[in-house]
Amino acid sequence: MSEVRLSVEPRTEFGKGAARRTRRAGKIPAVLYGHGTDPRHLALPALEFARVIRENGSNAVLTLDVDNTSELALTKTITVHPLKNYIEHVDLLVVKRGEKVTVDVPVVLTGEAGPGTLVRQDLDTISVEVEALHIPEQFGVSIEGAEPGTQILVSQVSLPAGANLLTDPGALVAGVNEAPTAAEGEEPAGEAEEEAE
Repeated sequence: MSEVRLSVEPRTEFGKGAARRTRRAGKIPAVLYGHGTDPRHLALPALEFARVIRENGSNAVLTLDVDNTSELALTKTITVHPLKNYIEHVDLLVVKRGEKVTVDVPVVLTGEAGPGTLVRQDLDTISVEVEALHIPEQFGVSIEGAEPGTQILVSQVSLPAGANLLTDPGALVAGVNEAPTAAEGEEPAGEAEEEAE
């Protein structure tokens, strides 16, 4: 995953009113913390940050330009307004080059299972410990042509070099079952109606 550079501003006002003013100015209130440093209150450019998350996912590594310094950070928490669907607040974690971080990486099923099957995905993310600048955007899991009874476990998902798996390797990622059919002995509705006439 590539680094993304953002110019951010320090925030000196705090509280709900200050946060609302920040958002009205087209910015997102954020807090940067970690590595024993004091939390720093920042204002992120709302449109640019939203684009970064849309294009790179929530595990994007950001290079923050603030007060003539650069800080490497990982998005830890994004709070979205439950009704209006805008980003209310962001927590950022300071990371160092070469440092390993713990992240939840999305699992995406690819391909089409065999005919007459029903696919159930049990895990949406897999937790890994990985070098901060080598976080995968997603884990692609192929179900192409999978037959009923196929089970894909976490241990079968290929991880990038140097990544340590934190999710239980025996956990089920996805299962392929036989698609349900009409119960035996039941006639299709159309035929039953014809006989009744």
